[in-house]
Amino acid sequence: MGVPRVITGLKAARVVVALGLAVAIGQAQAASPPKTPVTAIMGATVFDATGAAPHVANVMIRDGRIADVGPNVKAPAGAVVIQAKGKALLPGFFDLHTHWTPGGQPAVAPPIAAAYVSSGVTTVNDFHQPPEAYVPRRRWLTTLTTPHVNFTARISTPGGHGADWADEATTKWVSTAEGARAAVKSLIPYKPDAIKAFSDGWRYGAGPDNTSMDYWTLSALADEAHKNGLKVLTHTVTVERGKVAARAKVDVIAHSLQDREVDDEVVALMKANGTTYAPTLAVYEPIKPGAPQPANRDDPRIQNALKKFGYALHNVKALHDAGVMIAVGTDAGMPGTPHGASTLREMELLVQAGLTPAEALMAGTANSAKAMNELADRGTIEKGKRADLVLIDGAPWAQIGDIRKTDRVWVDGKLAYGQGFKPTAADGQLSMPAIKAKALVDDFERPDGRTQADTLRLDDMDGGHDRSVQVSQITVRNGADHALLLAARMAQKEDPSAGVLLPLSRGSVEPVDASAFKGVRFDVRGDGGEYAFTVGAQGGRWRAPVKAGPEWTTVEIPFADLKRVAGRGGSTAAWTGTDLIDLGFSGGRDPGQRLWLQVDNVTFY
Repeated sequence: MGVPRVITGLKAARVVVALGLAVAIGQAQAASPPKTPVTAIMGATVFDATGAAPHVANVMIRDGRIADVGPNVKAPAGAVVIQAKGKALLPGFFDLHTHWTPGGQPAVAPPIAAAYVSSGVTTVNDFHQPPEAYVPRRRWLTTLTTPHVNFTARISTPGGHGADWADEATTKWVSTAEGARAAVKSLIPYKPDAIKAFSDGWRYGAGPDNTSMDYWTLSALADEAHKNGLKVLTHTVTVERGKVAARAKVDVIAHSLQDREVDDEVVALMKANGTTYAPTLAVYEPIKPGAPQPANRDDPRIQNALKKFGYALHNVKALHDAGVMIAVGTDAGMPGTPHGASTLREMELLVQAGLTPAEALMAGTANSAKAMNELADRGTIEKGKRADLVLIDGAPWAQIGDIRKTDRVWVDGKLAYGQGFKPTAADGQLSMPAIKAKALVDDFERPDGRTQADTLRLDDMDGGHDRSVQVSQITVRNGADHALLLAARMAQKEDPSAGVLLPLSRGSVEPVDASAFKGVRFDVRGDGGEYAFTVGAQGGRWRAPVKAGPEWTTVEIPFADLKRVAGRGGSTAAWTGTDLIDLGFSGGRDPGQRLWLQVDNVTFY
């Protein structure tokens, strides 16, 4: 081994500086992750949705954005090159009206997301989720191959559509201007992306009307939403209610006006107030693609549906020709309206209504982006825009059916469908990973009114136009101790009921694994009648009967004693205890009768 040299003087100083620079450069390189390779889409015929004619161009994608567009743009060294001669390149499609609901096709988030992306749909509005679910669902979406999802908070009227099945933790109920402003303000902490107002109680013409939102309430709602930078979309399906919505300055009428042909007044109001029209023709199409023809077309229900759909088609064309902006929405998730495919069907139906294929494509791209105030970011193929793109084998501006010939899709510049795509690990899972249950679910002592699982309690009364009236609140039990009180008056209907749910995770999005426990224990007292204890799981609902008199008693329900509730969840899988979402306490009485129940110290044991 040689003798170490001692470096002194100026030479030593230079060495120290050089070493310092090397370390600094190394640290800077470590802090800045390497840029992703450029994706070069070469020779595609580009429909850029700016109003320009389709033209051959090369499109460069760098770091999630469109870096350059043009016929003479060159692919840099190291680029991932996609030879796209003879193919069409369009902005990713929008769907302004979807419901990611367990009753849809598909039924859970990962395959729903895949259905949209595989159809070239890169942005959707989801009208279905309660605000409590936004945070965990946004976290879930970051793990999936998914379109961008805007979460739309819901406001209706007492007895209105949207309030006929949900409580106010899911759909706010308002009937005054003051109530509407307060509802919007209460939603702001959840950071919704838009507001949906159920302004029209006339649903689909197949049942009794629900209540509607008056002009003053809707106008205040829209004004308060706009003050907070939120667009307002409405459930509006009649011409007269369309006038109310436009006069109130809502941004998008998100259904067809279909009770009659539109008149000059509604056209003028929509134009004057900049109201966009997203007719959701796909949900109203009387005979869905691939469905059998009705055995009796003279059936009054079939004739009514055909008549309304005729008005819907006519009104799209009339509004478009008058200068009202048309956008794309589907109501996907509703019966016969599958996710992804329905967005493409909507554009085909716009052409059936009389729009040109190019106009239908504009509706599904730039117009929908503009309606959501996102056109500066996406919706066209221009330098600097978000690289949400769909490559198609065909020329959909000439033949709209070509939109179904999806070749590749990019979301934020990342390949999300097509040759070379690699799914994430979460894409193959039907739920988020389960979290471990803690023993204490709720002792009703938190001063903020939330459960000990940090969730918001839900009222769970019967559904429909006439609902049982109930109040659930925290009351004093003994001294400083508190308990939950449920008090209700039964509706005048068959099998009325009232109840409370305790979600086990925020928004009931993440399943909870309680398999380490044997059952649930709680203190209870009531009016002496029968009650039900229920456990909600991702695969269905489970039940056990409970009796409760005026004195407090402690009840233990072993999981082994739970029986599956028939018709719930569509599954016959055995109990596992690994996919729980909530615990419930409920009861029913004769119509018009009253019920009360108190519960405390709900724990797994």
